[in-house]
Amino acid sequence: MIRNLIGRLGDQPGLGTETGARYNFADMGILGYALISSPTVGDAIEVACRYAALSTVYLSLAAPELNNTEAVIGLDNAQVPPDVRRFLLERDFAMFLQILPPLMRGVDAPIAMRLEVADLQLPASLVEIDNVTVTVENAVRNALIVPADLVSQPMPAPEPQTAAICIRQCEELLNRRRTRRGVSASVRMRMIQDSTQIPSMATIARELCITDRTLHRHLAGEGTSYRALADEVRAALAAELLSSGLTVEETARRLGYSETAAFTRAHIRWNGRPPSESKRRGRSTAQP
Repeated sequence: MIRNLIGRLGDQPGLGTETGARYNFADMGILGYALISSPTVGDAIEVACRYAALSTVYLSLAAPELNNTEAVIGLDNAQVPPDVRRFLLERDFAMFLQILPPLMRGVDAPIAMRLEVADLQLPASLVEIDNVTVTVENAVRNALIVPADLVSQPMPAPEPQTAAICIRQCEELLNRRRTRRGVSASVRMRMIQDSTQIPSMATIARELCITDRTLHRHLAGEGTSYRALADEVRAALAAELLSSGLTVEETARRLGYSETAAFTRAHIRWNGRPPSESKRRGRSTAQP
């Protein structure tokens, strides 16, 4: 898809930056919830490194290397194909800078950090972040360098229980991705990216540069369907959210349902019982 886009528009400087600048936590699905509910900034970084495969990021994140004053987060681009490297590096760096502000809201003091970038220019407007000074330097490596004490700072809204639930869901999704192959894996990962508003079959087909009919045929050949994959994603997330203590109404809203009744009907279709009964069973199981 990216090659087709560049083929039509040309490998224009700034195209990837413009794309990445539209990114936010909501686009990260369950991974976004895991990050924002992490106890500390360091925990969020660890989650991002471990489950980066659940996002659209091509750069490989390395666990922070700590010294007395700095934490260095390596960003490896070795696996990025050369013909789309400029676009993907621009996009990924822009995405990182878009999600920094929510991570920094819990820190009162101004923060200075460095972004080391190899063979790439980033516009100044991209690194203008409230309470954070980002210096972009040309270097032989790609890395984000932050103050060492930032890693231990609490997140703006830490919720350890929610974070643990989201991490389990991320682990399950990652394991399923490893077992899935072909078109169904691509479709499922696209659904995971925004579980609150799963894109239509037509949208996913268009992004894959194939027709609806071709997508349907590929999925059928792999023993599944668009609806089955969408139900799988929603059902797994619903189970985790309900078990975390969210109400049926809150869970419905998190999953993108405008009416609780619609979510209830879907839950009955998935599990043969309403979500309220699942919550009661969960509570009785948890009681000694």
